[in-house]
Order: sequence, then C-alpha cells, then structure tokens
Amino acid sequence: MNPGLHAPLLEVVALRPVDAERAAVGGADSLHVCAPPPDRGDDDEALSLPPADVSAIVRASDLPVRVTLRLSEGFTTSGAELARLEGLVTDYLAVGVEGFVFGFLTPDLGVDVDVCARLANELVGAPWTFDRAFDHALDARRAWRSVAGLPGLDRVHTAGALLGVDSGLDDLTAMAAADREFASVVVATGGLQPEHVPWLLQAGVHGIRVGAAVRPGGSWAKASVDEGFVRSWRRLLDEPSL
Repeated sequence: MNPGLHAPLLEVVALRPVDAERAAVGGADSLHVCAPPPDRGDDDEALSLPPADVSAIVRASDLPVRVTLRLSEGFTTSGAELARLEGLVTDYLAVGVEGFVFGFLTPDLGVDVDVCARLANELVGAPWTFDRAFDHALDARRAWRSVAGLPGLDRVHTAGALLGVDSGLDDLTAMAAADREFASVVVATGGLQPEHVPWLLQAGVHGIRVGAAVRPGGSWAKASVDEGFVRSWRRLLDEPSL
C-alpha cells in the first residue's frame, strides 16, 4: 500500500463527459466513473460502463479517472464474471483510466480476499479503491485488516455504516483517529453532508467523494454535475471550520 492521502482529495462521480468537464472547473481532484445508478437511489452497487463511454469521459478533462469494475448487482461474483472483469481491465487501461474501483465479499459478508487479489494483480500496477462493499461487510475492523494488504490499494470508500455517514460518522472518525493508516486511505462517501467534513478532517480523513450532492435536486437521471456545487465542497475541504 502507498502512504495514502496527504492533501485533501475531492472525488466526484462522473456518469458522462459533461460531468467530468464541470467537475474539473469546480476544483475536483479525481473522478469516479460508473454507470448511472437508480435515480435518487444509492450508488453502493454502481456497475461498469462500456469502455467507449469511459473513453469519452476520460477525454473530457485532465482529471485522473477511476472506473468501477462490477457487472451485476450484489457484492459476490462468479468465475465466468470474474474473467469478463479481467477483460474489462485491459479495455479500460487502453482508453486511459488511472485506476479502478471495486470490492467483493464472501457469502458470509467477509472481504473476498481471493477475488480482490486476483483482480488487483491484473491491474498492471494501476492503483485501486475498495468500494462501499466495505460498508456491507459484517465487521469494519476485520474488513480493514483484510483489505490493508491487498496489492495496489490506496483508497477505501466508506460511510462508516451501511445507512450512510449520518449513521456512521462516530464509528468512522473513531476508527480513523485510532488508526492513521486507515485514515490515510479513507474517502468518505454515502449521504455525505457539509457539516460532516470538519469532523472527518479533524479525525485525519482527508478524502471525500460526492455524487448526487453535486447535482441539482440530487437527481442522477435528470441533472449533470454543477460546477458551483463542486466548488462549494472544494472550499469545505480547503477551509474547514468547526
């Protein structure tokens, strides 16, 4: 694992090229590219976009792009599907992505270390993020012990609880304050609100990911990223106050 996040990181979910363009203007540092989730729904189980669509988003800005690797709902996968995901890795790298976003669990809700390691070893050195499958694991501390040693991992998407940051803030900040290595890779997400950010920063969490929150009305289907909304989150990270 690399040393993790140092400067504040603002990651924005991009579903289409215009999202990438506006996120860049608003001051985002990174893009998470995935297929559109259900409108106004959670994007915990975001799916992969076709490589041609990802290519268009990559070309729309100079921001580094991480793309989701998931072909079906849920956090388990089959051998045949895993082979298809490995093929997608090659296709995505060919269109210029910087890294990947994925996470898989066993049926008893532990991290599927074998599957994640197999995919990680296909990334040709590209970095990757363990997605919010992390919050669906039965035990967050055990999940962290499982993912910490996976090759190439340098970010973890988490809200601290399945229901989102409102429910998980206390557990997330406590875990981050107690484990600086964990804090260094956390990218907080999942119903994130502006008032959460100062507390996360105080606990040592310097990465946040926003999706619906930077779209007018919170609509995935009807609204694109708003550069002014992105800029507001940028200021929260750069000028925190309690």
